[in-house]
Amino acid sequence: MAEQAEERRGRKGPLVALGLAGALAWAARDVPLQMGSRKIGDRADGERAERYERSPQFSMGKFRNTVPATMIAASSMPRLLAATLTDRDRRHPHGPIPVVTPETGGDGLYVTWFGHSSALIELDGRRVLVDPVWSERCSPSRLAGPKRLHEPPVALRELPPIDAILISHDHYDHLDMPTIRNLVDLQAAPFLVPLGVGAHLERWGVPATRIIELDWNERSTVAGIEFIATAARHFSGRGFTRDETLWTSWVIAGPTRKAFYSGDTGYFPGFKEIGEEHGPFDVTLVQVGAYGDQWPDIHMVPEDGVATHVDVRGGLMIPVHWATFNLALHDWSEPADRAWREAKARDVSLAIPRPGERVDVDNPPSVDGWWQAIA
Repeated sequence: MAEQAEERRGRKGPLVALGLAGALAWAARDVPLQMGSRKIGDRADGERAERYERSPQFSMGKFRNTVPATMIAASSMPRLLAATLTDRDRRHPHGPIPVVTPETGGDGLYVTWFGHSSALIELDGRRVLVDPVWSERCSPSRLAGPKRLHEPPVALRELPPIDAILISHDHYDHLDMPTIRNLVDLQAAPFLVPLGVGAHLERWGVPATRIIELDWNERSTVAGIEFIATAARHFSGRGFTRDETLWTSWVIAGPTRKAFYSGDTGYFPGFKEIGEEHGPFDVTLVQVGAYGDQWPDIHMVPEDGVATHVDVRGGLMIPVHWATFNLALHDWSEPADRAWREAKARDVSLAIPRPGERVDVDNPPSVDGWWQAIA
């Protein structure tokens, strides 16, 4: 009851997430436009549901944050909708986003950012695909919802062999049914997902033998790489209900190298605990975009993203969750500008690649402000 009371106090965050161009549009995207569509996914039952109910993160029928996240007031919706209809020009690039054809080969630690939060992490000779979204829209509908601002840098069929596929949570900009269904046929890799997300994957044809569901602080080893599901401060939901599946950040630990992926999250003390227990990390992929004053608890501003990198004891930071989908009211280029400024102020090593650009973590390219030419 105390947690519920805390959720009702203070500033309000989003009702269902961000979306078409702000909080109201995010809520609209999580209300299915095609009610019969399989894109919504499925709900857990049987033994799977019983396992969730035993989770320390599960209470009163929902998964919960360790630090409660507030929700937006319904009375704020008209004002937010009006805001999405103004100043639309500044929320889009003024020229084509430069897309790079990804490179392959070589030893070492590499990160290829495909746009938004989709990335390929190569470490200790293995390849890990993170939150792959290749669809034109991050939406339950093919006709409406946030549309890509640039093409995927590479076709799914042209990806090299993948050893593991990571999913952070079930929102449409991180869990994409068409992408998942293609990957089932194109790759042999298992899917590592937070509790509850496995039900979505099974409905879409992923064999149960290829699904590994983890609670926070649980771990699994695939192809010699240890994956640990760690805490985040967010929420979940693809239909009318929310928080029936878990959300997570990820520790990706090879025999000699380590990476951290924040997933979508608000800033909270848990990141320092992750750094103390699992750090240091050679590289971090940290959410820095789609933030807003109305939802301060579930998406970080860029300065908090840099603080998260410092908390987890990261080496090189690569900002993600920006540039590809217009999901908030801030300027399109603002996340990169603010992350770059804060990284310089805190002496943080930073790489801001173009979509498709492969970053050598041991020899990262200098930040060149490429996005500013089209802002």
